[in-house]
Order: sequence, then structure tokens, then C-alpha cells
Amino acid sequence: MSEEKESGNLLVVDDNEMNRDMLSRRLERRGFTVLTAEDGYKALALIAEKPFDLVLLDIMMPGIDGVEVLKRLREKYTPSDLPVIMVTAKDSSEDVVQALKVGANDYVTKPIDFPVVLARTTTQLTLKRAQEQLKQKSAELEKRNAFIRKVFGRYLTDQVVDSLLETPEGLAFGGEKRKVTILMSDLRGFSSMSERLGPEKVVLFLNHYLGLMAEVITGYQGTIDEFIGDAVLAIFGAPVQRPDDAERAVACALAMQRAMEQVNAFNREHGVPDVEMGIGINTGEVVVGNIGSDKRAKYGVVGSHVNLAGRIETYTVGGQVLVADTTAAEVGDQLLTRRTLKMEAKGMKDPITLHDVMGLGGRHNLTLPDDEDPPRALAIPVDVGVIILEGKHLSGAPAPGQVLALSRKSAWLATTPAPVATANLKLHWHAVAGGPSVGEAYAKVMDVAPDGRALIRFTSVTPEVTAAMTPLLE
Repeated sequence: MSEEKESGNLLVVDDNEMNRDMLSRRLERRGFTVLTAEDGYKALALIAEKPFDLVLLDIMMPGIDGVEVLKRLREKYTPSDLPVIMVTAKDSSEDVVQALKVGANDYVTKPIDFPVVLARTTTQLTLKRAQEQLKQKSAELEKRNAFIRKVFGRYLTDQVVDSLLETPEGLAFGGEKRKVTILMSDLRGFSSMSERLGPEKVVLFLNHYLGLMAEVITGYQGTIDEFIGDAVLAIFGAPVQRPDDAERAVACALAMQRAMEQVNAFNREHGVPDVEMGIGINTGEVVVGNIGSDKRAKYGVVGSHVNLAGRIETYTVGGQVLVADTTAAEVGDQLLTRRTLKMEAKGMKDPITLHDVMGLGGRHNLTLPDDEDPPRALAIPVDVGVIILEGKHLSGAPAPGQVLALSRKSAWLATTPAPVATANLKLHWHAVAGGPSVGEAYAKVMDVAPDGRALIRFTSVTPEVTAAMTPLLE
């Protein structure tokens, strides 16, 4: 009956030449590749030059003994990386105990019983190979998880991805009721701007803008629920809830507004117009969890408070942050506001109270730049055609109106009937009284004076209107 062949690169270290030769020949007959060393220094040199799967190391040697050799090996190799079996003539000596403490995998005694040596060698090699396979599988799993994090990290936060990867319930559908703070942002005039730009510039702008906003949001531990064109929906309080969720949401909104300076610097470098962003924030109880089907799902939130956050955002103008009364109450005295507004929100029985945020004190210490530019009276009013927008739709034919005072971002407008506060307007700009329209501007009504004049804030202006406005502002 033929002997079963083994495999592996072994190093036999012994100062006794007869012992070395006898053990190495018998191991080679079993299929191992064997090198020998007559002392500890030669053993260390060979191990530094060549890869070995296991070392049979004599304890009693001149120069440096086996225990010292083992100590030096363990500075570089773990017991699973390079198994070491000590060979000793002292079955219960202190040397064996010390060697095991230093990191020996096993030991055999002299005179050598070869079947015992062979059994212990094959056992250690089997363990080593199992450890190598485990490391390989672990590396493959980590590589797979890294790939998943990289791909899904573009859509979800690391916390959501970790939940999906690490818990068997991560993909289960369902949700829970939880109080969260919802942030909704949207650009002003993006639709009209995208119509004038080529698709390459639109995508270039959007990727830069959304990438920068995503960095800010994740920096404040927010979860990006969705990108909706140029709009961003973010959640603070899911999947991880923290006591300062509302505070971080407001700080995040202020940081996002401040980051618009970088967005517009990039735009100017690439021939894209400056843009502005409005942000609405609301705090309330929603249903949060995995929503969708077996084929397509998302981690998100649903509920009336999500809709209200979107409604609040529509009341904003560029550069503004409006927060609901519930959010203001959560943040407390750190919230710095310009004014408080009462709004009739669609679907809400009672008016809602909103706070126009200018900054946040405390540890965040963030403020918005003061870019208020009061309109200056015009010597000759500018004729405009005024259309009130219902949602995204035009309402009726243009009504005659006049711009009485003007600044770069706002104006006083007279028209009949007087629009209500928060109304969205489309203006046909006439450079010459009674002449044709030279371009269009979009605006939001900020306030209405007792005499019916409306203070408006421009949300989007075509290049033609900008050109017509420029000499009036000089």
C-alpha cells in the first residue's frame, strides 16, 4: 500500500547533522520540499529569503537557541502565517513552556517518533491552509462589500448601506413611525436655465452642484433620500436618530447656502449662469423604512410632514432658509431669524408659522451673508406684463404693470389686481413703453404694501432682461 503524499515547504533547524539528515529525508519521502539549517542565524537568513509553510525548530542550539529564534520570527510572522513546531529533548522542561508562551504552535520530543512528527506537521499545515482560505474568503467578502458601498454609497448614506450589509433584516420591507427633520432644497430658475444650455453643460453643472451638496449633507450626518432633478430631499433622524437632528438640519441648510458661492464660481469658469437655492425644513412624525417592491426599493420617508417640507420650500426665494415652527422649537434659542411668517399651506387646516433663518449660534456658529439690496426708485418706471403662476402653470393673460423701484435681486411692482404674498409671477419685460417684450423674468411676491404695491424677489432672469436692467442699476 503506497503512502499518501503530502506537500509544503519545510525548514528543519537542528545543530545535529544526523538528526537533520534523518528527519529531512523521511519528510522528503512523504512529498515535502525540505531545506535544513544548522543554527539559528542560518535559519533566520533562509526564512528571510524563501517562503516556508512550517518550521521544525530545535530548542537547544549554540549561538542563539530556538526560543530566541522563535521570538524574532514572531515579530514578523503570526502563528497562522508561519507555524513553528519546537523539537526538544526535555518533555516537560521550562523551555517548552516558554516556547509555547512566545508563540510556538506545537512541540515534539527527542528521540523523534516520526509518525508523531508527521501527524503534528500535517495538522499544523491543514490549519494554516484553512486560515489562508478563510483570509481569502474574508478579503473577497470585504472586496465585495467595498464594491457595494462604493456603488450604493452614491445613492445611500454609509449607515443605510451598513444596515443592508450587516443585518439580515436590512432588506426587509416595512417601516416605523419616527420623528425626523426633513430638508428640501431646490434651485431657482433651473428649468429656464437648462433650456438655454446644452445638455453637456447641464449635466456638468448638476454633477458638480449635487456632489457638493451631498458632501455637505453627509458631513452633517444627514441621509440623502432622493435627488429629484435639481432638488434634494434629505432626512435627519433616520436611520440613526440623534437628539440634535433638527439643529444639524438647520446648520446643514446654512452650510449648503454658503456653499453656493463655490457652485457659482464653478459656473462662471464653465460659462454657466449663477444660480440660487431655496431650502425648507420641517420636523414631524413620519413613517420611515424600506419602501418599494422586490425588484426596486428605497430607504425613505412618507407622510404629511414630508409634503409640508416640500410646501415650505416653495415659499422660499434664492438664498433663503425657511423652517417650520416645530423645527424652530427643537433648535431653541440658538436659532437666529429675520422675521416670522404666517402662511396658508395647501392641505393644512390652519395657517403655518415659518421662520426666516439668518443664522445659528452655539457650536455651529453659522450665518448667511447679508446680501439685502433695497430697490431704488426709477426715474421712469418700466412697463411689464404680469402673469400669476398657479403651481407651474400660467393663469390668464398678462396684466399691465410697472416696475417702480429696482435692485439686482428685487423690485417694487405695481399691478392690478395686487398679487398676494408668496405668489409666483412671470414678468414680460418691456424696455420701451408700449414696445415689444425683450425677455422674461420670474419672481416671488415677498410682501404687499397697503397701497397694493408688491415687493418681489427675482428667482430667474433671462440674459436679455439682465441686459435691460443693467443701465437702470448704474
